[in-house]
Amino acid sequence: MRIPHTPSLPPGMLAGRLAGRFALAIWGMAVALLLAGAPLAGAAPYAAVVVDARSGEVLHARNADTRLHPASLTKMMTLYLAFEAVRLGEITMDTQVRISSNAVREPPSKVGLVAGQRIKLRYLVRAAAVRSANDAATAIAEAISGSEQAFADRMNRTAKALGMTRTTFKNAHGLTQSGHISTARDMTILARHLVYTYPQYYNLFSRARTDAGIKMVKNTNWRLLNSYRGADGIKTGYTRAAGHNLVASALRGDTRIIVTMFGGKSSQSRTARVAELLNMGFQRAPAQAAFHAPALPDYQTQPWGERTQHPTAMRTSPRPQPRPWRGAPPATTAETAPMHKEVSPQAIEETLARALQTPPQSDVAEPPAPAPQVFKPMPPRIAALAKIRPRPRPTTPAVVTRQAASGERSWSITIGPYPTSYTAEKMLLATNLALSETGALQGAQPQITSTAQGFHANFTRLTREDAEQACRRLKARQFSCLALHPG
Repeated sequence: MRIPHTPSLPPGMLAGRLAGRFALAIWGMAVALLLAGAPLAGAAPYAAVVVDARSGEVLHARNADTRLHPASLTKMMTLYLAFEAVRLGEITMDTQVRISSNAVREPPSKVGLVAGQRIKLRYLVRAAAVRSANDAATAIAEAISGSEQAFADRMNRTAKALGMTRTTFKNAHGLTQSGHISTARDMTILARHLVYTYPQYYNLFSRARTDAGIKMVKNTNWRLLNSYRGADGIKTGYTRAAGHNLVASALRGDTRIIVTMFGGKSSQSRTARVAELLNMGFQRAPAQAAFHAPALPDYQTQPWGERTQHPTAMRTSPRPQPRPWRGAPPATTAETAPMHKEVSPQAIEETLARALQTPPQSDVAEPPAPAPQVFKPMPPRIAALAKIRPRPRPTTPAVVTRQAASGERSWSITIGPYPTSYTAEKMLLATNLALSETGALQGAQPQITSTAQGFHANFTRLTREDAEQACRRLKARQFSCLALHPG
């Protein structure tokens, strides 16, 4: 066998070739590690939480309380406060918001707002929810609180009231800023509040495309929405410091799973990992679970500060003053003199005791009871979900007011019609949540009725005043409502 002759090389040239081959080998190993998914120095930390949304039970957690950059997951709080401001009457979805130069200067992602233009709040909400537009998020903040800093203060008050104990917000859009941090657990808490506190707006997060007022925008979460059965939201996020983040929710049957993931390496790998976590959630979640509705934020009892004061709230309640008489005041007679007679506590107790005595039997026959209305009963799972039940009658003597004396609880309201009973059931829940703070539906009985036009969501056993007040408030929120008098 003939061995080929290899010419000798100078020592310097030989060392150079060896060094080049060594560098090439190192580069090849780095590429192999990258393709194998090995973590690189400086990569965003990974964290994940999986919960059964019905009960809030945590089914899986990893680095759940590690404080990380939330990126555009921040916009979930921005949108939550926008919905809250509408509910409290501070602003409406049709309010024309003037766009500031500060909002226009925000870095991408943007929807393309122009300084000085006016645009309805509903379009800004769509742009922030679907396109994750930073300029729209800042415009929402300035419209509600006057400045982004004031809005960030409100974000932090609300976060604490919701139980997000390891979150601090510095802006409304989520771009990286020192001290702007959250956790996978806190973002999961916020997502659950979005789903159940504002179901009338939740459909925004599942839209593949939507009209943002100045153009149509595409959902940043389109990969998951298109590929995972039952997925209907919620929010993506990305910055270099945060990596690819995602809060996702999916509904299959009666089970809803919410997943939060921080630190994905790419949008594709993020979607794949979240799909795995959703599958894990549906496998581990029980077939039946008690529903625990998340409560509205309680600003009154927070030990860390005063209650949030909204621009429309009255700070004092002055007593109305009588109009001055143009001529001489009328003479006071025994019939017209006002009665300011002191009543003793003993007299009050005696009067209540007489009122509570059993009345004597009457010989007059009672009128026949009206024929009962036939209603389709509310399915037990929805009744448990909404937790809408008539409150028990008080066992102590009630103070009879003018409203109770002048109008019995024989009025009702109807909302609809809707094409399916499931849609009508969802509207029962949405209506009850929308009016939870007004007291208009206190003691009301929720029911579903079926007519030739479709299914109606109804609340019965209302006074006339409560029925009319409920419909006024629902119509202000673009609900179709009709107050029905007895008969």
